[in-house]
Amino acid sequence: MKNDTCTAVNPDEVYGTTRPRDVWIQIALSVTLGLGGFLSFCFLRPRWKGLYAARKKQTAQSTALPELPDGFFRWILPLWRITEEQVLASAGLDAYVYLNFFKMAIKFLLVSLFFALVVIKPVHDTHKDKEDDKPKKPSPILRADGLTEHLEARSSWLQVAEGFEYYTDYLWMYIVFAYLFTALLMYLIVAETRKVIDVRQEYLGSQTTITDRTIRLSGIPPSLRSEEKIKAFIEDLELGKVESVTLCKNWKELDDAIVQRQKILRKLEEAWTIHLGKRRVERNLETLPVVQPPPPGPEVGPNEADGETSRLLGNGDAWPDSVIPYARKRPTAKIWYGRFKLRYKNVDAINYYEEKLRQLDSRIRVLRKKDFEPTPLAFVTMDSVASAQMAIQAVLDPSPLQLLANSSPAPNDVVWSNTYMPRSRRMVRAWSITAFIGLLSIFWTALLVPIAAALNTCSIKEVFPGLADALDSHKVLESLVNTQLPTLALTLLNVGVPYLYDWLANQQGMISQGDVELSVISKNFFFTFFNFFILFTVLGTASNVVDMLQRFGENLNNAASMAIAIAESLRKLLTFYTNFIILQGFGLFPLRLMEIGALTLYPINLMGAKTPRDYAELVQPPVFSYGFFLPQTILIFIICVVYSVLEDSWKVLLAGLAYFMIGHFVHKYQLLYAMDHRQHATGKGWMLMCDRLIVGIGLFQVTMAGQLATRGAFKRSLLIAPLLGGTLWFAYVYSRTYRPLMKFIALRSLRLQEHSDLGRAIQEDMYSPGVRHRVHVGRQTVDEARERGTRFENPSLIMPLDDVWIINKSARSETGSISHNQNGD
Repeated sequence: MKNDTCTAVNPDEVYGTTRPRDVWIQIALSVTLGLGGFLSFCFLRPRWKGLYAARKKQTAQSTALPELPDGFFRWILPLWRITEEQVLASAGLDAYVYLNFFKMAIKFLLVSLFFALVVIKPVHDTHKDKEDDKPKKPSPILRADGLTEHLEARSSWLQVAEGFEYYTDYLWMYIVFAYLFTALLMYLIVAETRKVIDVRQEYLGSQTTITDRTIRLSGIPPSLRSEEKIKAFIEDLELGKVESVTLCKNWKELDDAIVQRQKILRKLEEAWTIHLGKRRVERNLETLPVVQPPPPGPEVGPNEADGETSRLLGNGDAWPDSVIPYARKRPTAKIWYGRFKLRYKNVDAINYYEEKLRQLDSRIRVLRKKDFEPTPLAFVTMDSVASAQMAIQAVLDPSPLQLLANSSPAPNDVVWSNTYMPRSRRMVRAWSITAFIGLLSIFWTALLVPIAAALNTCSIKEVFPGLADALDSHKVLESLVNTQLPTLALTLLNVGVPYLYDWLANQQGMISQGDVELSVISKNFFFTFFNFFILFTVLGTASNVVDMLQRFGENLNNAASMAIAIAESLRKLLTFYTNFIILQGFGLFPLRLMEIGALTLYPINLMGAKTPRDYAELVQPPVFSYGFFLPQTILIFIICVVYSVLEDSWKVLLAGLAYFMIGHFVHKYQLLYAMDHRQHATGKGWMLMCDRLIVGIGLFQVTMAGQLATRGAFKRSLLIAPLLGGTLWFAYVYSRTYRPLMKFIALRSLRLQEHSDLGRAIQEDMYSPGVRHRVHVGRQTVDEARERGTRFENPSLIMPLDDVWIINKSARSETGSISHNQNGD
């Protein structure tokens, strides 16, 4: 039996707009958290330049950027003044496109916030009395005959609709702003897309990287699986001259050997570092300089295991104890041998791993000369970008799924282990992971239900009455439980889940890291939009789980009920989403400046670092992954659009405006100075952003129709239907018109490459207002500098078989020469 206090609580009091205290508490907490992070960053930035200016210190193209002053706040204005041309020159096209999305969101939110404060808020404020006096909804009629019940309910709704006519004149505002904001968004999408296309065509048309001149040819029939035949086939089509062909082969055996070598190399480096790294070579002054006494400790026996060489098991001959010039014994390794590997012995680790490395090197040299089985995939590099674009945009063969030419990833982005994976296996992996994500959606639903329903005092009272009574007596704690805990829980979920989806995307067998990142964006957006926004909105207004599931089942009966339920839920969840955006913008964005993840992992990795290679990896710039940041950014923009006309919409719009302004500033610093993005920049993510934003426009229109329906204005809600149809038509025309230009490079753009400086390394005089002095630092874009000298070759075939990285190489050479002399080599 429910407590009377809980049953009397208005759901708006828990989730809605009637408790401004919750918002102020969220603002205070977020600002405190964010301000502390920002001030800490300002203090640490000039002191830890290896972390906070890692990209500026290590990337040559960053010379186009100004040096930021070391003052506490003096770096802010120079960063703000950095132009879009400098962003292109130093960070590339993807960074430009990503930051442009923030600018587009800011433009929309400025306009919508103006109307929200000048028109929408005053209208809602002056019509609150009419909302309170309006006729109430009829109670549901329980009849045995389902048809009779439906007719009775329909008749009651029609009666209520007639009573609403007097009270709902102001509801025309919903229709007017639904059309106005839809038109504004469509205009911004088209205008910004045209701008991005112009920049993209000029940027990509002016560079001549090996990636831009290469096509990825798939579906090669067995009769053409040789580099000479592929070259002859392409040149016979008169598309241009072929510069080189790399036919992918089944290099699995070689790749596995290289991976095993890397593991052995790291173990050998660790052994040498322990032996040499922080110890000076000690010599017993009581003996001759050449002869040293053996270190204390048990000697390694000369026993051998089945199938193993005596050197690998350490028979004591390779490194006589009498010549080891160290006062401490050498590191050992535990070697398992015998039947079922049940026996083991400790051997000299350095001898063992060096012999392992020698054997692997010999095997790798033999495998590199082996003729592996060819696969139906090749990378064909043409002599010009125009030839490659003509091949990509043409149909090369009349047979389906045969000789398909597509844009090529950069050589460094190719996942070579997937190039020889059969297409059938890749398809099975892709569909299996898609099905698994569907199952995960059910799991996330089960996880979000208690978060949406249980984190309020009414639900807690049913399970823990004592705790609920304590919360009732402390209003601040009650507010934290009702609003802050759900926000924090879902924020943590949004932080953790992308790592799982990133791992799943890497298991799908995609050829390039760029495709993997686009897949991560799609998967994470599906999670944030469907599991977080849609399900939480539909399920998030019930007071207990049973009621929630019952409502969800009832709402699935017809589309009208679903739209009304979503509209009602959105109205009641306004405070929650406002708190969520405030936490992200004011609280977490400044923490991202601090690189909390890198700061947290650095001491852990530092404690585990032993070799010079480990320490070198510690100072690499963090990698900026759009798949982790972009989905939530798109979702928050959609939330702002959906709430733009609702009551108290100015709260969400103002919080969203602050989010995108702060986010633009934070990501601008990260992309230019702190973090690196290693994929070849193509700007393809822009269409992905706009496609999902169009979905948000459709949801906005459904919400407007639902808002009108909940107020009894059913006839006026039908006026949204043409707008929804127009949006579908716009999505079709937009895709047909602009998608090809975001996928290919126009041949006309390639003729102007010698006249374009866009994206080049250009440095402007930041200290001459009104006068722009352009100094050409170099004639290369970011991708041209990164891909200079690269070729489409499997690294396993050409990478040098490097020796170990150790601190004291001279000591190792001296020790090694003594060993060889003693063994008579």
